[in-house]
Amino acid sequence: MKITDVQVFTVSGPYTGPDFPPGDRQAQQLDIYPEFNARGNRLKGVGAQYASFFAPAAAPAAQANEQPLRAAYVEIQTDEGISGLWGPVQDFQYFFVLARLRAFLIGRDPLATELLYDQMIRMDRHGRSGMYMTAVSAVDCALWDLKGKAWGQPVYRLLGGPTRPAVPAYASMLGYSVEPEEAARVAAEYKAQGFGAQKWFFRYGPGDGEAGMAQNLAMATAVREAVGDAYTLMFDAFMGWNLSYAAEMVRRLEAVRPFWMEEPVPPERVTELRKLRELGRVPIATGEHVYTRWQTKELLLAGAVDFLQNDPDWTGGITELTKIAALASAFEVPLVAHGHSLLPALHVAGAQSPAAIPYVEYLYRGQPTKQNFHQVVYAPEQGAVRLPDLPGLGIVLDESKIERRTPVTL
Repeated sequence: MKITDVQVFTVSGPYTGPDFPPGDRQAQQLDIYPEFNARGNRLKGVGAQYASFFAPAAAPAAQANEQPLRAAYVEIQTDEGISGLWGPVQDFQYFFVLARLRAFLIGRDPLATELLYDQMIRMDRHGRSGMYMTAVSAVDCALWDLKGKAWGQPVYRLLGGPTRPAVPAYASMLGYSVEPEEAARVAAEYKAQGFGAQKWFFRYGPGDGEAGMAQNLAMATAVREAVGDAYTLMFDAFMGWNLSYAAEMVRRLEAVRPFWMEEPVPPERVTELRKLRELGRVPIATGEHVYTRWQTKELLLAGAVDFLQNDPDWTGGITELTKIAALASAFEVPLVAHGHSLLPALHVAGAQSPAAIPYVEYLYRGQPTKQNFHQVVYAPEQGAVRLPDLPGLGIVLDESKIERRTPVTL
């Protein structure tokens, strides 16, 4: 079997998933500048407008309450008629797929995923991090989808699973209101749906001063009171804090007892993460913006993290995430992949010990848009996502939802 082409295409059509009420964004690094801090405080209520990597479709909505949506996919085609599909992907990912990786892959053996991955990260001087690495990740996920289809098995079986029929999912609450009363109401609602854990996002950082810190703490306290002392709660700052602000926040959060505090500072600030962890008050998580096992190793050797969150969409795909899982388990540090998408992380989790990967992340306001054009929509039931039965990753596009399919060329 040989690769005959690597294509990128977009599909567009109406978004017909659930609507969501207006909510709040998370803290961001640019928020130290007032003109950026005031930008986009409230997120719109429709799910399709939440996921930033979906571009508006050119075609008008079919109905007044349907939002136009467009999503991009990478497809790897072979001379035996078997193809691998992955997406949606972001525009910067598919640019590098077409500009740097397509010509390299044509004529190669698509089942030799280890060889292709190793060569892709060696072929570019910037090939071990950043946007190029996210393109390698997209190709790797598509190759694993192809391999599963070639062998008629879900990817987790090729990785040694299943280790369980379903993987617990924590509800990731990005985009919901952080007003204490409303956040408490929503947290109690999702607990009642069967979720055993939730993650809430802090809106405020150093640019908001003491008042913002108090608002962060008020939200966290209200959510804790709503779900009870024994419930698993995580919090996320999206790299929007500095060391002094983060140190004070984790001190004040100690009474709330977070399961982890995620990305209080950017992940390359390893010394700062270690100092926060050494305070001993709140477990520290990071990894969403960490690439490859080598960057991950530095965090582990420094004793800078309690939880890792490498995302297979960005860190190197399924091939690399399985290596990171093995590395993390040797340090007794759980890996809970960031949930930019769901399926690659779900397949890896389904092939690993629950001690190594206890959860997957489910972005509740984001997943309906990301799976909008799929025949099978994977979502938690009573707080867990069942492993797919379909070969490959389990993505099949639903042609009835697609109004237009457009090839992407450079």
